[in-house]
Amino acid sequence: MERILVYILGIALLGCQHNAQSQEQLAPTEPSVSANESITQSRQTAITRAVQAATPAIVSVNVIEIQRLLYRDPFESLFNDPFFRQFFSERQSRVIEHHVENLGSGFVISPDGYIVTNHHVAGDAVKITVSLANGQTLDADLIGADKATDLALLKVSPEEPLEYLRFSSEPEPIVGEWAIALGNPFGLFEAAAPSVTVGVVSAAGRDLGIQDDRILHNMIQTDAAINSGNSGGPLINALGEVIGVNTVIYTKSGGSVGLGFAVPAEKTQRIIAELRENGRVDRSYYTGISLVEITDDIAEALDFEDTRGVLVADVDSNSPAEKAGLMPYDLITAIQDELITDQEDYVARMYDFRPGDTITYHILRDNRELELSLQIGRTEG
Repeated sequence: MERILVYILGIALLGCQHNAQSQEQLAPTEPSVSANESITQSRQTAITRAVQAATPAIVSVNVIEIQRLLYRDPFESLFNDPFFRQFFSERQSRVIEHHVENLGSGFVISPDGYIVTNHHVAGDAVKITVSLANGQTLDADLIGADKATDLALLKVSPEEPLEYLRFSSEPEPIVGEWAIALGNPFGLFEAAAPSVTVGVVSAAGRDLGIQDDRILHNMIQTDAAINSGNSGGPLINALGEVIGVNTVIYTKSGGSVGLGFAVPAEKTQRIIAELRENGRVDRSYYTGISLVEITDDIAEALDFEDTRGVLVADVDSNSPAEKAGLMPYDLITAIQDELITDQEDYVARMYDFRPGDTITYHILRDNRELELSLQIGRTEG
């Protein structure tokens, strides 16, 4: 019996030794370099590649503005009284100036240092510096700014050519495609790689009306998180092309709620080209039309179905409008096939054109739809 037990124990020990050897032989080895590269490559997406390509062209924009405030002496009205004026020197309101720092984002559009940002970031600046993603800081000059579209063009003088972004050649982005916002939210990461947020193009052609003299017409809507400091940074697609300039957000909290808006690439390129050439945008257009809003009473009196559109109240003699055939009581319903709902909408649409452009007015006259071609004139002086 003892021999049998010894024999069984010997077999068991041999089995353990065999198992231990087997486990040692099957132990995993360190991944090879090629395996690591394969894993890294598998993590690369169109988004990561677009961000990698775009990052060197993103800048932080730091500006100093002079803010002017009118200070009214609280006792001004009292010292207008001749009785009190004899006891005190004359006091009056005065303008107080002080420096205000502002910040935002921007992006390089040419190797020689042209940079796009927002008007509300740098349009009123007296001193501008930009910080590149590599930590370099450069002084910048304001070439021109356009408050209506909230765009501005800066210029730096780099020692070496800068990496830059290209605009998308498509007239408008695809709703639902990737939208990547890059910039410096709240100024937290100056002279460093930009922050990246990702969403989609939620809509195109959004009209937000006129706000603080800025005409937010035909905007791109995105749910990519955009916060204060992102203004002026690019909204790019998965190809790394600029589809818009981040400009405004809708928020009740001050932070992103997924409603961001960007100036489309096509409009940006047109405005920036004018700023680069002339330092300003020429909006001295003249049509010779006087307009009024359509009220319910006017719509009823003129037998209009609703109050959409703008009514021609008067036409100047020998004006572009008269030459085009426009007449009082014509209802302008669209310009260049884009519907016009009210006078604000009309102004926003006209700001897309320049003196010399020929545009098509869609009008309603005596319940007949007409199309009239008008060449925009120029105001004198």
